[in-house]
Amino acid sequence: MDRFTTPLGFTWDARIFPKIDRSADIDRQIARACFRAKKIFPELVYNTTALEDNPFTFPEVQTLLEGITVGGHRLEDQQQVLNQAASWRFLIEKVSKKEFSVTREMLCTLHSLVAKEEALAWGVFRDGDVRIAGTDHRPPKASELDWIFQRGIAHLNGMENALEKGITASLFGSLNQFFWDGNKRASRLFMNGILMSAGFDAINIPARLRLDFNTKMIRFYDSKDGTEMAELLLSLSDIRPT
Repeated sequence: MDRFTTPLGFTWDARIFPKIDRSADIDRQIARACFRAKKIFPELVYNTTALEDNPFTFPEVQTLLEGITVGGHRLEDQQQVLNQAASWRFLIEKVSKKEFSVTREMLCTLHSLVAKEEALAWGVFRDGDVRIAGTDHRPPKASELDWIFQRGIAHLNGMENALEKGITASLFGSLNQFFWDGNKRASRLFMNGILMSAGFDAINIPARLRLDFNTKMIRFYDSKDGTEMAELLLSLSDIRPT
C-alpha cells in the first residue's frame, strides 16, 4: 500500500510494516512480552526519563527504584522517575491481565501516572492551547480534541497490523498533544500497550538516540509524514523490516 492520508492527521508508507500473525499461542507471546519488560524495567524507566533530559543516571534510577533516596537532584526530577515507574508497572499489569484497551480512558489513565504533579493537569485532556518548541506545527485547539480523538481512535481500532497500529498511535498522540505535558511519554506507553497485547516486545528507545529521536520528531511535526519516525521505532522493535 502506498502512502496515504488518514484520520490520524498525518501520512506514512504502510509498506514498511511487515505483516506478522502472532494469534497462535498469543497467551504465551503476551506473557513473554511482559516478562521481558519486567527484566529490563530499570532500563525502560531510565531511557524514557533520559529522553526528557532528566539528570538521573542509570545507577541512580536503579537505586531510586529500590526505594533508596538519591541526593543531589530536584524533587521534580525524582518525581518524574517515580511517575514513569508507576506507569510502566500499571501498563505491564494491564497487559498481563488482558485488560489493556485502545480507549480514551486508558490513555488518560496512563497520562495520570506519567504526568502526576508535573503537568498543569493530569489524566484529562487540556482545556487550553499549547505549542511545541522548535517546530512550526500548531497542535489543534482544545475545543477540537474530543472530535479528533474519537475519529482517530476509531481508525486505529480498525487497523489489523499491530505494529502499524501501535507505532502510528504513538505519533497520533504526540502530534495532537491531547494533554498539557507528557504527551510523548503517554503516547509511547499507549503504543507499547498495543504492541505487548499483540505479543510483541515493548519498544525501548535508548537514551543515546535522544538527538536522533528529537530531530526526527521535529521533522515529523513539520512534514506530517510519519514514515521516518515509524522506521526508527520499527528498527527498535523485536521485528526487523524485511
